[in-house]
Amino acid sequence: MLSAAAAFLLFPSILKAQGNGYDVFTPISKYLAAGDAEKLSAWFSDNLEITIFSSSNDSSRNQACQIMKSFFRTYTPRSFEINHTAGRSNMKYALGTLTAGGEMFVVTIFVGYKDSSYYIQHLKIERPD
Repeated sequence: MLSAAAAFLLFPSILKAQGNGYDVFTPISKYLAAGDAEKLSAWFSDNLEITIFSSSNDSSRNQACQIMKSFFRTYTPRSFEINHTAGRSNMKYALGTLTAGGEMFVVTIFVGYKDSSYYIQHLKIERPD
């Protein structure tokens, strides 16, 4: 388990104040676009659901990181754009488009508020219909 000081040094964006103008999806989008599973996983809840192409897994943060690394190895990201966001103060979701590996994917991200920060509780990647 990381101390608060160590977590601040490793993942400073997580510990920032969650003020009114704060958009949790800005750093998450950046890491999806970059294909950076390690930095993305800093935003994962301790346990979350990862769904890729209808295959759903309840995973630990580390398992989810490995799933995303595998996905990014197969589908190298080129860009990610948020198309829609909604939610309340304790739960938000975003719909976006990921261009990766020469394909386009629809990405749904659900985040929940816990311990003064937002964490991804469900990340879903699917091909558009």
